[in-house]
Amino acid sequence: MSRPVHFEIHVDDLERSKEFYAAAFGWSYEDWSEFAGMPYAGVTTGEDGAPGINGALMQRQGPSPQADGAVKGAVLTMGVESYAETEERILEAGGVVAVPRYALPGMAWQGYYLDTEGNVFGIHQPDENAR
Repeated sequence: MSRPVHFEIHVDDLERSKEFYAAAFGWSYEDWSEFAGMPYAGVTTGEDGAPGINGALMQRQGPSPQADGAVKGAVLTMGVESYAETEERILEAGGVVAVPRYALPGMAWQGYYLDTEGNVFGIHQPDENAR
């Protein structure tokens, strides 16, 4: 069995994307462009030893996603402590609601957003009282 160990989010504007994800989720970055041979920012998503993985923002190598088009690639979902507070940060940072918050009954609140580059991502707040 294999587990994800790294992710890459393809972006049109690396600096804009870094600002968005830092504002929305507190991510930090390291310039790995020299290793990748293109604009490439290594992403730290949390403390070492905590559940989750780190990844990267990389320069998109083709056309941007089309509005209302099918998702191409994987959709990342971030675990959050407060759905409402996280949604507020996402919207203030320039994100847009793609699928409004809904209950996964007895488990969590879930919803999806578009980042500043048109990429879809989700947020997930565990809550056994979600209905």
